[in-house]
Amino acid sequence: MPRSMAVIATPHASRYLQQLCKHWSHKFAVRFDATCGHVPLPSGTADLAAGDMALTVTCEAPEEALARLQEVVAEHLRRFAFREGELNFDWRRV
Repeated sequence: MPRSMAVIATPHASRYLQQLCKHWSHKFAVRFDATCGHVPLPSGTADLAAGDMALTVTCEAPEEALARLQEVVAEHLRRFAFREGELNFDWRRV
């Protein structure tokens, strides 16, 4: 299945990872801790890894759903990071 990855520069990677995972844990069987998370969504999966200065997000979905999954993940993370300013997502195929 196609995969894409984005590395987002932020000193709040763990906070955003946990916020996103908690947000989706009400609907999906999410697994997470302070440094990594796995979110199974209807269209595919999102895996997150928090470092000291970056959040790495890997999305996996069928070709026709991958771009939309990237948009959904990025949109949610941008909302959580509104105080920080714009987060930049440079999605790359892996």
